[in-house]
Amino acid sequence: MQRLLVAILAAVDAAIAAAVGLVVLLAPLTLLWTLALGATADWGALWPAAGTLWQFGHGVPLEIFIPDDVVVAVGISPDAARFTLSLTPLAFLLFTLLFAARSGTRAARSGAWLWGVVSGSLAFALIAAAVAGTARTDVATVPFWLAIVLPAAVYVIGALCGAVRYVWREGDGGFIDRLHDRVDSWGDWGVVPAEVVRGTAAVAVGLTGVAALAVSVMVLLRGGEVVALFEAARVDATGATVLTLGHLIYLPTLLVWAVGWIAGPGFALGAGTAVSPAGTQLGVVPGVPVFGLIPENSSFWMLIVVLLPVAVGAFAGWMVRSRLVWEDTAHGLPPRAAIAAGIALLSAGVTAVATALASGS
Repeated sequence: MQRLLVAILAAVDAAIAAAVGLVVLLAPLTLLWTLALGATADWGALWPAAGTLWQFGHGVPLEIFIPDDVVVAVGISPDAARFTLSLTPLAFLLFTLLFAARSGTRAARSGAWLWGVVSGSLAFALIAAAVAGTARTDVATVPFWLAIVLPAAVYVIGALCGAVRYVWREGDGGFIDRLHDRVDSWGDWGVVPAEVVRGTAAVAVGLTGVAALAVSVMVLLRGGEVVALFEAARVDATGATVLTLGHLIYLPTLLVWAVGWIAGPGFALGAGTAVSPAGTQLGVVPGVPVFGLIPENSSFWMLIVVLLPVAVGAFAGWMVRSRLVWEDTAHGLPPRAAIAAGIALLSAGVTAVATALASGS
C-alpha cells in the first residue's frame, strides 16, 4: 500500500512539474495573443506554440519554416526561410531537473524511492508524449521521439539524483545500503566517492555565483548599451515584455557563457568570432539587447579573472579537507589526492555538459 501511495504521489509531482512549465508559457502567450492580435487571433495556435516552446526548453531542437508569403512580405532570402534553432533556454530544463530532484527526495524519505522515481518518470514521459502528439505546428517542427525522450530524460536524471543522494546518506535497506557498506569497507578510501560529489557540488555553486556576479557587473557597466538596443528595436510595451521574458529564460545560458569567459576559453557568437578575456572578435551581432553586455574591447588586466575558477577550486578543496579533518578520515595522501583528482574530473564533466546544453544555433 505504501509503495502504491508513493508511486501515485510521484506521478502527481511529475504532472505538477509539467503543468507549471506549460502554464508559465501559456500565461504570457495568452496575454500576447490578446493584446497583440486581438479579435484576429488564431487561438488554435496558442497550445501548439506553448507546447513547442516547452519542448524547446528541454533541449529539443526546432526546425523553423517561414511561410512563403511572410518571406515575400518581409523581403528575406528564401534560403533563410528554413533553419534549425537549438540554443536551449535552460531555465525550463533547470526547473524540471530541480523539481524532479525534490520529488525523488520525497520518495526516498517515504522508503520507496525506486517506485517513486519510476512512477514519476513514466508519468512525465506520458505527458511529454501527449504534448508531442497535440502541440504540432507547421512553423516550428520537432523530432517526435526527441520531444518525448529529452524531457523524460531530464526528469529521470533529476529524480534519480535526488533519491540516491538521500538514500546514500540515510540508507534504504536495499541495494544502495549494500553498496554503501561495500564502499565503507575500503577504509580510508571509503569517503572518496561522497567527498568527490560534495566537492563538485561546491565547485558548481561557486562557479555559478562567480558567473552571476560577472553578469551583474556587466549590467552595471554596460546597461546603457542594453537600453540602447531595446530602443533600437522600436517595440511597444508588449514587445518589450516579450524580450524581457526571453532574456530571463535564457539567464542560465548566459551564466554558462560567463563561466566560459571567466575560465579563459570564452564563447563564440557565430563562425569566426570569439569573446574571451584575451580579446573580443565579433562580426555582425544580432540586435538582441542582452548582447549589449558583451565587452567590445579586452584588456590585459581582464586575464586576472581566470584566477577566479582557481579560487573556487581551492575553496572546494578547503571545504572537503575541513570535513575530512573533522571526521578524522582519509589520513593518507593517496585517498586525498584521489579526491582532488575526482573533483577536478567530475567538475570538468559537469562543465562540459553545461557547455553542450548552452551551445547551439
